[in-house]
Amino acid sequence: MLARRSFLKLSSLGLSAFGFSSFRSEADARKPIVISTWREGIEANKAAWAVLSKGGRALDAVEQGVRVTEASQNCCVGLGANPDRDGYVTLDSCIMDEFSNCGSVAFLERIKHPVSVARRVMEKTPHVMLVGSGAQQFAQAEGFPLEPQKLSVEAQKAYDNWLIKSEYKPVINIENSGNLKKQEAFAPHKLENGNWNHDTIGMVALDANGNLSGSCTTSGMGFKMRGRLGDSPIIGAGLFVDNEIGAATATGQGEDVIRICGSHLVVELMRQGNSPEMACKKAVERIIKIKGPAAKDIQVGFIAINKKGEYGGYCIQKGFDFAVCYADDKNFMVPGKFII
Repeated sequence: MLARRSFLKLSSLGLSAFGFSSFRSEADARKPIVISTWREGIEANKAAWAVLSKGGRALDAVEQGVRVTEASQNCCVGLGANPDRDGYVTLDSCIMDEFSNCGSVAFLERIKHPVSVARRVMEKTPHVMLVGSGAQQFAQAEGFPLEPQKLSVEAQKAYDNWLIKSEYKPVINIENSGNLKKQEAFAPHKLENGNWNHDTIGMVALDANGNLSGSCTTSGMGFKMRGRLGDSPIIGAGLFVDNEIGAATATGQGEDVIRICGSHLVVELMRQGNSPEMACKKAVERIIKIKGPAAKDIQVGFIAINKKGEYGGYCIQKGFDFAVCYADDKNFMVPGKFII
């Protein structure tokens, strides 16, 4: 199934055709490039860059990149993350390549690398999405081992604290949360700049051949209702790639990303001639228009790159940042511009 829709493959563009606007001058233009959400993206970008810098495919880069975050027990993505309200960790992920092939898994339990399972769905089945026990059964058939069904020490502590009141109220810029004090639930994950780790990492990349791919992986909001899905495993919401135009991914309150098919919207806005940054901004403005005064209580951020290699991001309010890498010594954070 890897080659289906391969007629969409486009010819590579020469390096001289690429120029960066928002953050880099045309004189500094280069490819490949990878960008990813939140500070966890720094380490994820390193793994992606190891692929891209050797002329590897963007698809391989975005898989390897977010696997780093999935494997970490020191962040809120993967099996070390906070559980749902019933005490179980469920994972969602999707991946999309330059041919518009895509795969997704959702409500997946006890599998360490859902992004790799999503890629197998893309390459080995006629489907786009598998969920729940079916996704787990497929993963096992593909050789992915079942991990122990046990919360990490940090997640168990957070869950025990949450059970005291059992209130679900996401906190801005702390996606994986309940109505808890930050110090009680997230002190083990606090970063040096005062920000907090998050339950989603989205990554999009442009390789040396001028082709785009993207991935998104999450544990979903902590203490969510059992069975809840956000935007992350949904193609067109949490992630979208169009090799003619660009790629985008989202983070934040998934319900509101789904309402506007957010990542697809960002790519379509780029198709209309908007820069990646402006496309992300307009998508954020649409959410704010829909939510009205309630927008002050949520966070959504988008990041995007276009076929030229330009990149940008925007969010509802201060606190979101993203990681950019385009050279061995160029892997850095960019503060997301915001509206509120």
